Amino acid sequence: MKIVRHYISLLLFFTIMVSCAQTDKPITHDPVVAKQGDTYYLFCTGPGITSFTSKDLKTWKRADPVFSEQPKWAKTIAPGFNGHIWAPDITFYKGTYYLYYSVSAFGKNTSAIGLVINKTLNPKDENYKWEDQGVVIQSVPNRDLWNAIDPNLIFDENGTPWLAFGSFWSGLKMVKLKSNLKEVANPEEWHAISKRDRDPDLEDSEPGNAALEGPFIFKKGDYYYQFLSWDYCCRGENSTYKLVVGRSKLVTGPYVDKDGKYLNEGGGSLVIEGNKNWYGVGHNSVFTFDGKDYTFMHGYDANDNGIPKLIVKEIKWAEGWPIVEPMD
Repeated sequence: MKIVRHYISLLLFFTIMVSCAQTDKPITHDPVVAKQGDTYYLFCTGPGITSFTSKDLKTWKRADPVFSEQPKWAKTIAPGFNGHIWAPDITFYKGTYYLYYSVSAFGKNTSAIGLVINKTLNPKDENYKWEDQGVVIQSVPNRDLWNAIDPNLIFDENGTPWLAFGSFWSGLKMVKLKSNLKEVANPEEWHAISKRDRDPDLEDSEPGNAALEGPFIFKKGDYYYQFLSWDYCCRGENSTYKLVVGRSKLVTGPYVDKDGKYLNEGGGSLVIEGNKNWYGVGHNSVFTFDGKDYTFMHGYDANDNGIPKLIVKEIKWAEGWPIVEPMD
């Protein structure tokens, strides 16, 4: 419980400290980005889903949260929910923005992934209105050995929608969605996409020591690339987050790393990790803007009390694998 209280206190502190002033490294957890017109819109973990805007991917300004009040259903699914909505995922599809998000309590799988939609990201547009669509999937302790957080929507080569998600427990999953993007397809189709060894003696209600989370699937050429984060976030100077990757020619996998090891068997090739200036970096998203691929993630600043800040890096590709510059 000490870690949980510390985590909540940090988040509240970060919220108070962030002002509307522009900054090049906003306090951020789990960022995703969309571009509408000449403006980039960033969404991340925080009260009501925290948001920022930018014209150049360098200088960011705080904007209004997505939710002015927490989702009405949140407390019924996650009694320990404290108002902070986690790990959003943004996709523009057929004229609508689909923003998935996570409701949970730290270290528990009393969790659900919800969906909120909008026709525009511009708050000055007369059509601007976030409309909550409720729960897409839910995890229940002692029923599910997985955790319904950290969503990411991906379409396969046939246009079929899939939702990747997960954290700890038995690993990361993928489930087929209906074409409305709001419900699990019928008949159901589930796939395991990443896994690390878990202590078999643990109770099913415990997250365990198989530390992986935050899948993000990005299509490039003939491959789907699964980015995911290993080890521990949210611990300030004790954060050990790092980003790894595997690839597959099928969206459902199996994904393998550079050495040919399956991600379902603990595989993963390192993309980026922390250093003396950053305790850990991870929970990324990947998008293409103006012909360039970028990864967005957060890192814990070792020179600023371990506060999580936005990291933006361009992705280069070599022999079919992503390369980013190491942390400064």
